[in-house]
Amino acid sequence: MARDLAPEGILKSLKKGELAPFYLFHGPGEFRLEKVLDKIRSDFIPAAARALNVEVFYGGEKIDPAEIISRARSLPFLASNRLIIIRRAEKFRASELEVFLSYLEEPVETTCLIFVSSKTDFRMSFYKRIRSLGRAVNFANLSEREVVPWIKRTAGELGLKIDGEACAYLRQIVGNSLRELFAELEKLCLRYGEEPVGVEQVKELALHTRVYTVFELMNRVSERKCSESLRILNRSLEEEDKLGAPLQVLGMLNRQFRLLWQTKHILSKGGSRADVARTLGLPDFSARDFVSHSQVWTIEELEEGLGLLYQTDGLLKTGSRPKPALENVLFALCRQ
Repeated sequence: MARDLAPEGILKSLKKGELAPFYLFHGPGEFRLEKVLDKIRSDFIPAAARALNVEVFYGGEKIDPAEIISRARSLPFLASNRLIIIRRAEKFRASELEVFLSYLEEPVETTCLIFVSSKTDFRMSFYKRIRSLGRAVNFANLSEREVVPWIKRTAGELGLKIDGEACAYLRQIVGNSLRELFAELEKLCLRYGEEPVGVEQVKELALHTRVYTVFELMNRVSERKCSESLRILNRSLEEEDKLGAPLQVLGMLNRQFRLLWQTKHILSKGGSRADVARTLGLPDFSARDFVSHSQVWTIEELEEGLGLLYQTDGLLKTGSRPKPALENVLFALCRQ
């Protein structure tokens, strides 16, 4: 069975003007998926001809697959190609999806037909066939090790001259959300333009954003500074109550304690700071902080901390008031 394509492969094909007649875009990486679709729209079809040669359909709405196929077989107008995007493909019934199978065997070369599916069952004949033809594109979430290279690559596309350490620092304070990372890169572009950007420039901008508040909180909790942690938590919740801040804070705390536990485990086996950086995929300055912070915790305390965070997650998801729940867990963590 053919392996799924990577999004980067599609972009390389697009740059060469060699897109295939059809693809299936699937996977949880919605932000990357939308960025690739935007890039295809802008580069594959000239702006002057876009209104006549780009169509978007939605599964689950009153649209006959046969009509979409008819549109796909139409020749482009005042352009070399046509682009048809079918969103929410999972909303089509299995029988409706099977109508497309005959088209997949004899597609029109001047049309690029892209199916977008958020819930893809590859046991179904339609999805199975696209995958077997090597046209399924998996927008998986990036691993921890892939985020910093993505930041560096995306910054380059934006024209931002940012060094590797600054990319790592930005990821440290923002986390792995590509949407939020992209927003911060855009701010850096607006602020610094073509000037070189290093850690100090990222720090300067971050001081005025919400992400720095959460970063401060992680450090103070890691240092077991209870009163400072509670003060920063309350400031963060006041500023971000409408943006799901409680669950974001809890998610970041889970990640922090998991990395502290892993750091402690590596050091207990005789590992060094370099081993921590290499094993966990952390930049040197971040590994240094984790090594320092891990000294104030025992393995047992970190394991208990992860248990407390798990319990708090359950409380938040069953309707407990976020502020008291988070204050209680911070107090318990710092005072273990």
